[in-house]
Amino acid sequence: MNFGKTVAGLCLLVPSVLSIGCQVDVAGQTLPSPYYLQDDVQYFSAGPEFKLSNEAAAMKAYQAEQELGE
Repeated sequence: MNFGKTVAGLCLLVPSVLSIGCQVDVAGQTLPSPYYLQDDVQYFSAGPEFKLSNEAAAMKAYQAEQELGE
């Protein structure tokens, strides 16, 4: 009887000790580490949909400048 309780206790204790504080990668997601509540949250706002907006504006300004110069 005592041996059965020991085995049952180990069967419950070992998985619980091994699973505490582990960071797991599931389907491309990194699930929480033990410090996820203290981690700083990084937020990157959405950028412009057209990635070359600065270049397009510069080309448009250059073209307007060339038309005025002629």
